[in-house]
Amino acid sequence: MPPILSAEHVTRSFSISRGRDVVAVQDFSLEVAAGELVCLLGASGCGKTTMLNMFAGFIQPTEGRVLLHGEPIVRIEPRCGVVFQSYALFPWKTVQGNVEFGLRMRRVPAAERRRRAAQFIELVRLAGFERYYPAELSGGMQQRVTLARILAADPEVLLMDEPFAALDAMTRQEMQEELLRIQETSRKTVVFITHSIDEALILADRIVVMSARPGRVKAILDNTLRRPRHVSIQLSPDYAALKAEIWALVESEVHRPPGG
Repeated sequence: MPPILSAEHVTRSFSISRGRDVVAVQDFSLEVAAGELVCLLGASGCGKTTMLNMFAGFIQPTEGRVLLHGEPIVRIEPRCGVVFQSYALFPWKTVQGNVEFGLRMRRVPAAERRRRAAQFIELVRLAGFERYYPAELSGGMQQRVTLARILAADPEVLLMDEPFAALDAMTRQEMQEELLRIQETSRKTVVFITHSIDEALILADRIVVMSARPGRVKAILDNTLRRPRHVSIQLSPDYAALKAEIWALVESEVHRPPGG
């Protein structure tokens, strides 16, 4: 079966002061299968977010192609929903209003908007909070609202840019387990950015380790850890061995000068 999302020899550079260019990503190739959860893992500045922005259509490659169903992504792609680290909610709208927002912009009839919003508010376990405003919710609950809003729009692919990074450790663990549950239920394709090896091991079907800038694919590892995954799996010898393997790959890049 052909991949749902792919990058073919993608390079992206940015012009900075004095006419200089910085190459953020170089010769990056990846195929993502439908229903797969892939983590892009690497240190800060390795081009993870740049790749995600190209998958979303926010920016275009300098060289190479980014494809959805084999067709180049040449503009903002509504079939790819983006979840950012910040919650990006409208503070003057309730949970219900935030979840319905994308549907309202698409002129979905009111009854259908309410039905779909209720479905995804239930899915993210926020039933009973429909009339609350973002300021009345915890950080984890706000990120659940963001996830419900994206899911209600029914994108084919979820692009997630370190969405749990700002949460405390316990809430982050809870949200990781919630994402696995939701992904299992919805069968959405997910590309998830993280710099946490533990987060990648909990979530991913495959882990793409990126090099230091310019970002390249250093290695792609299948995550063979059994499912369902819980934080307790970190105590297993298999977990420790896979984490050590990934850390060795990441460490060699952390100590390599950018562009070296």
